[in-house]
Amino acid sequence: MDLITLADIEKALSKPARRLHSASHEEIEAGWTSDLYFVRTRDLLNSLDLAQTEVTAEIFTSRDGLFAGSEEAFYLLRESGVEVWSIPEGETMQAREVVMRIKGPYGNFGIYETPLLGILASASGWATAARECKEAAGKRALLCFGARHVHPAVAPVMERAAVIGGADGCSCISGALLLQRQPAGTVPHAAFLIVGDSVKLAQAYDQFAPPEEPRIILVDTFKDEAEEALRVARALEDKLSAIRLDTPSERGGVTPALVREVRARLDQAGYTGVQIVVSGGLDPERISGLAEAGADTFGVGSYISGAPGIDMTLDLKEIEGEPIAKRGRIPGLTENPRLVKMT
Repeated sequence: MDLITLADIEKALSKPARRLHSASHEEIEAGWTSDLYFVRTRDLLNSLDLAQTEVTAEIFTSRDGLFAGSEEAFYLLRESGVEVWSIPEGETMQAREVVMRIKGPYGNFGIYETPLLGILASASGWATAARECKEAAGKRALLCFGARHVHPAVAPVMERAAVIGGADGCSCISGALLLQRQPAGTVPHAAFLIVGDSVKLAQAYDQFAPPEEPRIILVDTFKDEAEEALRVARALEDKLSAIRLDTPSERGGVTPALVREVRARLDQAGYTGVQIVVSGGLDPERISGLAEAGADTFGVGSYISGAPGIDMTLDLKEIEGEPIAKRGRIPGLTENPRLVKMT
């Protein structure tokens, strides 16, 4: 694919503004999401016959976390004629650790510095937040429900990163498909409100869903959660896999006390196999408390989707095989035996 030039930018300014604001794959690959000065640098180096200068660049992280995004970053570089080394996705990284190394003609990849750093920063931030939630959940299941909190163009990236970080599944269809997994989810409160009764909806869902699909039913739409849990359990009997608590903050949210009561009432009625799924404003601290109270599965949204990116920095460390660096950085390659060549 041809990379953009300064002249291309001037031409684009005369065109009508786009309706959908996100960049396409083709635009990212062509350099349209890069900072202007990288395009200017490429054109300048071309004018000096220096664009094909061989360099080695290293990307290092600003803080501890879980590394993600290397697969997408490598895809962006796939036709640049460069060699790439990276630590594996899903591994921990320490502050200032070199997580990726790139070797090749600067003019072939320098324009990609902006999207490369953005890919790694965002994916690593989301994966790190998911890992924190998974550590709080322990052996219990964690699902990412964060797609509604971010722009749809990046929702699949975020949910894929969450799974890399330890989530057992995600609700965004495109995110799940990136990992060749089934998306997770049943039906929302809207369906219950339209049908008008939790039991009636549960029975309809039981008839509608494939036999292998778990029957997980919301029980906080109309009545007391414990009462609705028992009504649904009696209606579906052994077909019921789990009830879901998503009590809004206006009613106090899902609390450990609520989970304990629902668990106790289900057990007393003989429904010990019915699990409890909880969602709504969860973070690692709340997950720990709810897990102790008896929750089995956690649906987490904004804590993952709203996680700040982990800043990444790219430095040139060699030019034509000679060690070099800007002031404040050590010239030459940084030793990291965890770097693996990507192919």
